[in-house]
Order: sequence, then C-alpha cells, then structure tokens
Amino acid sequence: MEVKTLDIEAYLGGSHILKGLSIHAKKKEFVGIIGPNGSGKSTFLKCIYRTLQPSTGAILLDDKNSKDFSMKESARKMAVVSQHNNYNFDFTVSDIVLMGRSPHKKFIEKDNVYDYRIMEESLKKVGMIDYAKRNFSSLSGGEKQRIILARALAQKTECLILDEPTNHLDIKYQLQFMDTVKEIGVTVIAAIHDLNIVALYCDKVYALKAGKIVKVGTPKEVLTTELIKSLYEVDAKIIDDEETGLINIIYKPYYKKI
Repeated sequence: MEVKTLDIEAYLGGSHILKGLSIHAKKKEFVGIIGPNGSGKSTFLKCIYRTLQPSTGAILLDDKNSKDFSMKESARKMAVVSQHNNYNFDFTVSDIVLMGRSPHKKFIEKDNVYDYRIMEESLKKVGMIDYAKRNFSSLSGGEKQRIILARALAQKTECLILDEPTNHLDIKYQLQFMDTVKEIGVTVIAAIHDLNIVALYCDKVYALKAGKIVKVGTPKEVLTTELIKSLYEVDAKIIDDEETGLINIIYKPYYKKI
C-alpha cells in the first residue's frame, strides 16, 4: 500500500507540534522517522493511524483520503505497534493476538479455525508460540512488544505503523523483531530512536526537528555527522562497511572531551 501525507499540521494544548509534514511511503517501502524527543514523531504517527485528527492536511492511502474509510476499514489496511501496551483485564497471549482478527469480523462474530491458525502462525513468526496460554500481564516489556507485533501480523494488513518498536528489547530481539517486519514485505512507517537500526533496515528516512522535516533520503544520505549533531547535539563518527554496504554510527562520549 502507498501512504502519503500532505502538509500535516497539528496543535496540542495550544502548541504547534507538526508544521506541514509531507511524506511518501511507496508500496513495500520501509520508511524511518527520526528526530529528538519532542520533535513530533509519535504525534505524526498518531495522525496517520487516526487516533489524532490533524488540524489541517490530508493522509492518503493508495491515493484515497483516509477520512473516507471507516475505522474498521482503516484497521484492515494499517496495523500499529506502539510503545505502550497495557490492558485493564488479564488476557491470555492468544487472546491478545486474536484481537488482530477483529477488523475482519462482523459484530460479535466468533473466532474460527482460520483465525486460530493465523494466531498461531503469527506467534511462531515472533518466536512466542510457547507463550500462547500465558497471561499477557505476566510478560516482560520485551515479550509484550513481540506479542503486540504478532497481533499486528494477525491483522493481515498492507501497512505497519511502528512507534519506537524496539525500545524494550535486548539486541538479539531488536534484530529479530526488525527482521520479521522487513521480511513480511509490506509498507512500513516507523519512528525509531536507534540510528543504527535505522541504517540497517530503512529504505528511506525523514528527519524531524521541532515539527518540521529537515532532511529526507536514504540512510547514507541522511545519517551524517552534521545532521546527527544538529538533531541530537552529539558528536558521531560514521563507519561505511564495504562488505555489507551499510553504515554504522559510533557516538563520541562527552567525558572523552575533558
């Protein structure tokens, strides 16, 4: 699925958070959104997946305005993995993943054999099939995040929206998580803090600062020492790996300057 945003503006609590953001995620493209805390990344994603209404601008899904879709239709097109996933009731892991099937079902329609097969396949993809009967609340933050990805996979959408998806994962599971997302071959729009993860997985990167896009391009084009200094106020060294064609970012600690 192709996703475009056109001049998205958003105000929250009287503050001008987003200032005319226009992006284009082509079909099956992995798009990264980077920027320091407070730059508007999460607010922008919430506008795309419709939990926030932008003040002005438009969001197009395959050139159709998202406002023309019902929320259920939107959920059949976009699945979301956000940072915070807490529930007031003690659901099992399988129950959580089966929630991903709800956009495809009629009101009070029961889960069927097909839904359960998709649930099991989704749990296997994230390496959590042995946790199916566990209570979701008993899991660690990293385990919960993998279950939420499984729920998104069970939704069977053409687009994934990820908001800081690897924050609670150790290195092994960060890479497994992102590998899984990359391999399913859908359009991905992800806000990511870890710039090395951005360099490894993104096809295109939009850099935000104070609610504006300041640079767009491939990871090699965007992730420069100058841009990192401008966005994050840190010094960094960029290593170009000739074997993989990827870049790696090494940060310079402040104490070394003393």
